[in-house]
Amino acid sequence: PVEISVAPANATAEPIEQTVYEVQKSQKLGLLLKLLKSLNLPQVLLFSRTKQGANRLVKQLDKAGFSAAAIHSAKSQGARTKALADFKSGKVQVLIATDIVARGIDIEKLPYVINYDLPHVAEDYVHRIGRTGRAGQTGHAISLVTDEDSPALKAIEELIGQPIEQSKPPGHGNI
Repeated sequence: PVEISVAPANATAEPIEQTVYEVQKSQKLGLLLKLLKSLNLPQVLLFSRTKQGANRLVKQLDKAGFSAAAIHSAKSQGARTKALADFKSGKVQVLIATDIVARGIDIEKLPYVINYDLPHVAEDYVHRIGRTGRAGQTGHAISLVTDEDSPALKAIEELIGQPIEQSKPPGHGNI
């Protein structure tokens, strides 16, 4: 047998700009809302660690004026298909997903992936951010990291073989 690899295992794509924003857990939602407003994006794929967290974010984002839908394993295949179709058509601005969709989903020209929560498994980070920066396009991956996420962030940086740029959030100081 012959193995042909297009990219090394667990490597991130070159055209993906990765940024980490350190944030207090209590200010995470506020920072997310600021990012969504300041970036003024037509579409964002947002990753949550849990199904309950994804459902809660849908309600919070809807309340803040963003059209949002969740896609995870507790949803029926029909509901997942509809949420993805609504996202691709622009009817839904923010698609909130668990790691069920980190692999195998293809969304053309997706500019941003936001990790609201870092994944449990470092390898899942590579698959999550790989949803952007596809087919020669540039992409951006933003991770909101709390103090308790430090071990997970360290594991991700070791896996990808590079530190991820840490930045001050937009409007730092008045989240």
